[in-house]
Amino acid sequence: MRQQIASLCRKLAKRVLIEGEDPVTVDEAMLQELLGAPTHSCASARATPRVGLAASLAWTEDGGEIIFVEAARMRGSKQLILTGSLGEVLRESARTALSFCRSRAETFGIDPAFYADSDIHVHIPAGAISKEGPSAGVAITLALLSLLTGRPVRRDVASTGELSLLGEVLPVGGIREKLMAARGACMSVVILPQGCEARVGAVEKEVVEGLDIRFVTTMEEAAAIALCGTATPGGSV
Repeated sequence: MRQQIASLCRKLAKRVLIEGEDPVTVDEAMLQELLGAPTHSCASARATPRVGLAASLAWTEDGGEIIFVEAARMRGSKQLILTGSLGEVLRESARTALSFCRSRAETFGIDPAFYADSDIHVHIPAGAISKEGPSAGVAITLALLSLLTGRPVRRDVASTGELSLLGEVLPVGGIREKLMAARGACMSVVILPQGCEARVGAVEKEVVEGLDIRFVTTMEEAAAIALCGTATPGGSV
């Protein structure tokens, strides 16, 4: 984003110097003329809820964005496969999420032996972009719970929050940017850690307008908001 703005400013400055056009009104047509067609499209709310798919809100140097977490299960030997250019902290979040699901299997109506002869694969698309930080912990856990219970995650729900091994949802940063990303992706419900409530209160009204923000302290609360239907354990192998 910063590179695109810098490129736009340089091209506008050149146009002013050459054509003497001042001031310049920039509209959508001029943006495409100067910068060309978009190189990528922003992630947005999926049309249909799918088992094993959850949306997470992420902070980047260019602002907030939506990332989707995918989870799949197959026959194997108790391996956790992690792909998608994940940093070490994010990998730790995935391991914590899986351990939480195993320790609370009966609470969520999951076969306690689901991992005995299975591999679990967690993937975050857009592999060319490096991803780091603990704030996808809640979304990774939702994707796993969805996979293992057969309950899809609501398509209009996005979350951010670090997960503790005991199931506590811990506060994270970049809240304003993440809320803006949720609005841009047409998400209706945003799950945030209770510890972020004061930060949300400091965000401009226009950023939070139209968002149903739910504050949670535990993973059970987050799952109750995000998961559809009743448990019908899936992820068959």
